[in-house]
Amino acid sequence: MAIACARHILVKTKEEAETIKKQLASGIDFAKLAKKHSLDKSSAKNGGELGEFGPGKMLKAFDNVVFKKPVLTVHGPIKTKFGFHLIETIYRH
Repeated sequence: MAIACARHILVKTKEEAETIKKQLASGIDFAKLAKKHSLDKSSAKNGGELGEFGPGKMLKAFDNVVFKKPVLTVHGPIKTKFGFHLIETIYRH
């Protein structure tokens, strides 16, 4: 079974996610932006880190990024019932 470790930033709007993604692209630290902006306070305090998890533990849209897209790349905005996510898979094995 695959295991992955990822981090994310959750915000209310697509526009907010796109603004943060531009800040990430300009070199601003992911963890710093997660702590400042993410609505997921439990992961935000850890720089957006979600720890290790397997397929099916997150929403399908989230799993599709973590288990199918390239690692160490920020993907999104990804829409779920919680809002818009920027997701970076740290590792997958």
